[in-house]
Amino acid sequence: MIKYLPLKKINDLHDAELRSAVNRVMDSGWYLKGEATRQFEEQYANYIGSRFCIGVANGLDALTLILRAYIEMGRLKEGDEVIVPANTYIATILSITENRLIPILVEPHIDTFQIDDSLIEQAITPRTRAVMIVHLYGRCAYTEHIGNICQQHNLLLIEDNAQAHGCQFSSIASESQQTRTGSLGDAAAHSFYPGKNLGALGDAGAVTTDDEELAHIVASIGNYGSSHKYVFDYQGRNSRMDEVQAAMLSVKLKYLDADNERRRAIATHYINNVKNPILTLPIPSESVYHIFPLLCPQRDELQQYLADHGVQTVIHYPIPPHRQACYPEFNNLSLPVTEQIHAQELSLPCHPAMTEEEADTIIQLLNDFTVSFSA
Repeated sequence: MIKYLPLKKINDLHDAELRSAVNRVMDSGWYLKGEATRQFEEQYANYIGSRFCIGVANGLDALTLILRAYIEMGRLKEGDEVIVPANTYIATILSITENRLIPILVEPHIDTFQIDDSLIEQAITPRTRAVMIVHLYGRCAYTEHIGNICQQHNLLLIEDNAQAHGCQFSSIASESQQTRTGSLGDAAAHSFYPGKNLGALGDAGAVTTDDEELAHIVASIGNYGSSHKYVFDYQGRNSRMDEVQAAMLSVKLKYLDADNERRRAIATHYINNVKNPILTLPIPSESVYHIFPLLCPQRDELQQYLADHGVQTVIHYPIPPHRQACYPEFNNLSLPVTEQIHAQELSLPCHPAMTEEEADTIIQLLNDFTVSFSA
């Protein structure tokens, strides 16, 4: 069986260092808001290229706290609109509606699966206050056109970087000037769910920003609304990264770029060698390939075929947000590009512990798919 994402096998690559990190936390006797968290926040801020990093409990909290902090700062208020890609994972939209803001769903581009920047400006209304881009599947969603739109219309630019740790954006003016996702907008949310490129051994997340006031408010709200013990400036919540997760993440951060390179090598091998006209593979890019998505009109048959031959795959995601029961107000929207992606997308195994032999097996199966189903 070729598993989609064998987490133990991936973590075993750094087993000794991870165990040592846990032991240091246990020996310290300090398990929340301690030195391990402070060190990781500093390391990750430096890696991303932001002034501040605030550890929180998970990626959804990171998104929610950013929006809540902007409400406290007077930059957002209830009923304001936030433009967001229609094909994102539900967490992105949950963070908006939890803050009583209104998500405006914009279609992605079928070639990249990222928000179509040519459609953003027409979605802006007098109530629009922010654009939330999502670097889906590990590919950079930011474009200079999006940056210009936000600047021209005085809109906040918020990044959901849950799937793109280590991804870079190269400006058109100078390809040598690269900026990491998570430092392209006003603030960014990061998830360290175990399956991410930079994954903890439980839930964890972070906010990165250059805005000192925003960073202070996010940290305070995530600590019950307190910046000083027993003094509460905000009606906060409990959203903190624990010391064990921080220590684990500091270890794995050292290997993130190398792990991403391995993902790229597997992805490139797929792209160069899958030659089946019924399958649409990603266009080569600077993606960190958190997910390797392909499109197939016979997606369900393809998934079963691969499973029958010992290959585990995942669908990201079978039901688009606007068709979910929790958002009945969106159920009648017509979003054909989003609907096509959700009906045809299938994710192949692509991770740093994967062997070339495993990739070759999958490539051969994909190339034989039509033959197998024409009999």
